[in-house]
Amino acid sequence: MATALTFKDFAGQKAMWCPGCGDFAVLRALQEACARLALPPHRIVLVSGIGCSGKITSYFSSYGFHVHHGRTLPIATGIALANRDLAVIAAGGDGDGYGIGLNHLIHAIRRDVDLTYVVMDNGVYGNTKGQTSPTTVAGTITPSSPSGAVEEPVHPLRLALAAGITYLAQGVSSDVPQLVRLIAGGIEHRGFALINVLSPCPTYDRLRTYQWWRARLVNLDEEPSYRPDSRELAVEAVSSRDASIVGLVYRAPGRPFQSRLPRFRPSPLASERLAPDGERARRILDARYAV
Repeated sequence: MATALTFKDFAGQKAMWCPGCGDFAVLRALQEACARLALPPHRIVLVSGIGCSGKITSYFSSYGFHVHHGRTLPIATGIALANRDLAVIAAGGDGDGYGIGLNHLIHAIRRDVDLTYVVMDNGVYGNTKGQTSPTTVAGTITPSSPSGAVEEPVHPLRLALAAGITYLAQGVSSDVPQLVRLIAGGIEHRGFALINVLSPCPTYDRLRTYQWWRARLVNLDEEPSYRPDSRELAVEAVSSRDASIVGLVYRAPGRPFQSRLPRFRPSPLASERLAPDGERARRILDARYAV
């Protein structure tokens, strides 16, 4: 009889983030979600980018791929296409995913690539001393904006819905049980899943603390009238409340990119026969050089 998996089966190196960082909870939720789904570590590939959150591949025991800044999703897409037997998970921060990687996010969504993307959104560039990031709220004072941020922030949930996403959720790192459910649901979903996680940075953002978020967040999972299968309700929710909602925002039947590619074999490329077809090669040469 197979032994049930626990989060300890996915423990890598000791996590080294700042004390109180929300990424600790995201790591634990990811470990718990994979254990709940009984996914053995050798069937998982975790791809991460640059930044504080990018270190998660070292702290999570599975196959891992640490890529250049913003290139998380192209690499994850390639892995998902090369081997459909793997559960492909991408992880990164708001700078990595919504800054230099934003264009890749839009195309991964429109293709509906069968993978899960977990974004640890702390609203700053924590790895480079707290400068403004794509999701920094206008007016926020940071080392790069001493008079307050002047740009309108990226709104990830609105953007994802507009691009045609089929699984969209938002959690907060202070609620690990909900995060576990949202991440597990994203992994089970056949199509592209985005889980945006409000992950406070206690070192460089002293305003949006855990207490600050707790007083403002509304849990869609606890609203009886909310239905995540309704695109109309999802659009209304993200248009009016965007950064103040958590829970499963939207879910629709996926249309995985892998299953729509013409003449694309479902078997992993690693198991394909790479030797040339000698008889076919001879026929081609005979036809080419026939007098």
